[in-house]
Amino acid sequence: MSRFMIVLAFAMLLPAAAQAELSVPNFFSDHMVLQRERAASIWGKATPGAEVIVGFKDNNSTVKTGDDGRWRVGVETGKADATGADLTIQSGDDSITLHDVLVGEVWFASGQSNMAFTMNRVPAYADLIAKADHPQIRMFNAQSAVSVEPKDDIRGEWTLCNPESVPSYSAVAFFFARKLHTELDIPIGVIKSAWGGKPVETFTSREALNTLPGTKALVDAVIQADAKYDEAKSQVAYQARLDQWTAAAKAQRKLPADQRKKLPRKPTKPKRPLATEGKPGVLFNSMIHPFVGYTMRGAIWYQGEANAKPGAVPYDQTLPLMIRDWRERWNDDLSFYFVQLANFHQPSTEPGTPDLWALLQDRMRLILDTTPKTGMATINDVGEANDIHPKNKQAPGERLARWALVKDYGKDLVYSGPLFRSSNVNGNAIEVTFDQAGEGLKSRNNEQLKRFEIAGQDRVWHWADAKVEGTDSVLVSSEEVPNPVAVRYAWAANPEGANLVNSEGLPASIFRTDDWDDVEPIVEQKAKPRQATRRELAK
Repeated sequence: MSRFMIVLAFAMLLPAAAQAELSVPNFFSDHMVLQRERAASIWGKATPGAEVIVGFKDNNSTVKTGDDGRWRVGVETGKADATGADLTIQSGDDSITLHDVLVGEVWFASGQSNMAFTMNRVPAYADLIAKADHPQIRMFNAQSAVSVEPKDDIRGEWTLCNPESVPSYSAVAFFFARKLHTELDIPIGVIKSAWGGKPVETFTSREALNTLPGTKALVDAVIQADAKYDEAKSQVAYQARLDQWTAAAKAQRKLPADQRKKLPRKPTKPKRPLATEGKPGVLFNSMIHPFVGYTMRGAIWYQGEANAKPGAVPYDQTLPLMIRDWRERWNDDLSFYFVQLANFHQPSTEPGTPDLWALLQDRMRLILDTTPKTGMATINDVGEANDIHPKNKQAPGERLARWALVKDYGKDLVYSGPLFRSSNVNGNAIEVTFDQAGEGLKSRNNEQLKRFEIAGQDRVWHWADAKVEGTDSVLVSSEEVPNPVAVRYAWAANPEGANLVNSEGLPASIFRTDDWDDVEPIVEQKAKPRQATRRELAK
């Protein structure tokens, strides 16, 4: 090729290379909700060095793109506004117009299956769904995705809350949003990005995970596995397993029904470790990172089931790590409210029964004291022994909303069930004092308080007698423990009978006053036979 032809070829390519199409992520779209009284961040891509003008109502903001074509600008939103307006984005001859944009309060909803759990899975909500006409409540449902590297966009769309859209809404997020909308009378937008059966580490960046020894070990392990991964060999091995399974299935179908045996689970296609959902940082890359910087009030979180297992890094380390990670990346001290795990499994009948589920629940409670601007909805009264997905999603949603109404919106109400404050040995009894007693502690069913345990120096637990003292205290004792040193309450995966509530009827959280280090080793031994019952976590 002659020099002239080479120059001409480059000249023909230059306009296409230099002129990039104006674009924004999917969540900047029709029907979106912008955070009120903030400079809402809007971003996207355009031609490098070009000017981008973003207009909303009477405000225009201008920014120049960088060498990589990226741009970001803050748009003043003003007060809450339920009247839809256009948001325009222009760069050169390109323009984008987003219609029906509201101004209100924006929240991020994430976690595993109990946050992903949709309204249409509860038959009792059928009438509510049919009447769900709340155009000022909007939700962006992010689609499931995985990524090796941090992504800038994710599929999904904003929808108005109505009988056609609400069946696919996160039930917890819907009840949270409805409560806020009812109390504040302003638009509420929720971005839902959740995936069932996944541990907290997958929603946290690998950079953050590398700062904690226990989670760094998880990152190192997946990176090593990824380095050894051979796609071709894995595919051959998978095909061999699949052929074997298929042959077994055909053989079973030929047998009489009463002679058929249960087949093992069908083999799944191999995946690169760093592109496998649930692995450290994977869902952060694909389902959290795209939203980093979206201006919002805070986040709600329902997760922990996948971390209630032997060998897991303590949850009061991993969840605060994720919260700090998100806040640093958003450059915003976001409010963060989470749901404590519900009661699950068959009820225990003996005091002093070690349990990983209870241990994780208690560690969630500890986060309230160590991590600012957090809140916890206690739901040990709505769980189901045989279902890790309790159908009552109104209680957790509205209990999360109580925290937000008080801490973010200045409402005067009791925002939590009773929370352990302190304990004091008083002769042969221990007096336990609680925060969030409201107008007074009481028994939910007017019966004697149950599920209090007490122990002496021998660390042997006994069921205790417990009675309310004054407004915010409970006196705990047992004739079998003349010199008590520690108290526990609701210490079980399913503490059937736990009935301490406040004046609002909100349940007291699990707690323990001891810090005995024999809990986890015993729990790990006891927990092994129970792993089979948690197969639902993979759903």
